[in-house]
Amino acid sequence: MIAKQRKPFACHLLIFLHIFLGLGALFGGGVLIVSPDGSILSMPLKMLQNSPFHNFLIPGLILFVGLGILPLITAIFLISEKPLKIAEKLRLYKETHWSWNSSLYVGFILIIWITVELYLIQGVAFIHVFYIFLGLIIQSITLLPSVKEHYSNNK
Repeated sequence: MIAKQRKPFACHLLIFLHIFLGLGALFGGGVLIVSPDGSILSMPLKMLQNSPFHNFLIPGLILFVGLGILPLITAIFLISEKPLKIAEKLRLYKETHWSWNSSLYVGFILIIWITVELYLIQGVAFIHVFYIFLGLIIQSITLLPSVKEHYSNNK
């Protein structure tokens, strides 16, 4: 019987960052879905004047699903390392577990989300810098040799 390999500290940190991102996005996206006028978060609709949106409903849905549910599912499977047939088809790196690939995708989604947001609102706040940095950190940790090796299908 093969002993289960211990996760390196970097894997635990990566899982924590996905949970942190996911819970925050579920909250933020959920509030925007419930209050598409942005009033609960004190976000004026004027912020959307250069965007294709008239309210925060669609951005809230994208935030809730793309940066809320997806990172949490990724975290669950980074922990369990169980297969998921449909997700296996979305892997760019076939030699790694699909959740490792998903972790990279989440980092890209976060960076793209913030970049588009900055373009549309034509302003920068500390929170934008924080989340761009978080996306880069998620990708950097995902690409660490110890993390990639842990999630390798060839171990």
